[in-house]
Amino acid sequence: RGLETGSSLVEEDQLELATKLEKLAKEKGITFILPSDVIVADKFAADAATQTVSVDSIPEGWMGLDNGPVATAEIQKELSDCKTVIWNGPMGVFEFEAFAKGTFDIADTLAELTGTGCTTIIGGGDSVAAVEKAGLAEKMSHISTGGGASLELLEGKVLPGVAALQEA
Repeated sequence: RGLETGSSLVEEDQLELATKLEKLAKEKGITFILPSDVIVADKFAADAATQTVSVDSIPEGWMGLDNGPVATAEIQKELSDCKTVIWNGPMGVFEFEAFAKGTFDIADTLAELTGTGCTTIIGGGDSVAAVEKAGLAEKMSHISTGGGASLELLEGKVLPGVAALQEA
């Protein structure tokens, strides 16, 4: 997209893949949600100066550290009709209070959805830590610290541990 990201972490080697995935989702009619607004900070610290900005207005030298309130509401709206949700990765740097709201709001939404019969699967150490910090771990359907392995399993890959058991 070519948006200014300030000093946000960007994996340059993944930009081509991100562009392909966004295009593929559009071709297949799949909603591909990217934040419309973000909470930015002037430094990576709990006491950083913050502001909420549109994703196309991230100031030079600032970094995006959480979803903004509009982005979080958009995600919550899309989740509302789901029967199964797999969550791998927090919305922001939830370890710092100033950047935890997006993550905790999504965790709250998933806990509510679980109560309505939605299957909620939390994968990955950071995601698990986030729902535990929010006090909502027991309200999720399933929690696994094996985030990468969970995604590989869903992708259809044979996991080394499973392969070893099958060969034994």
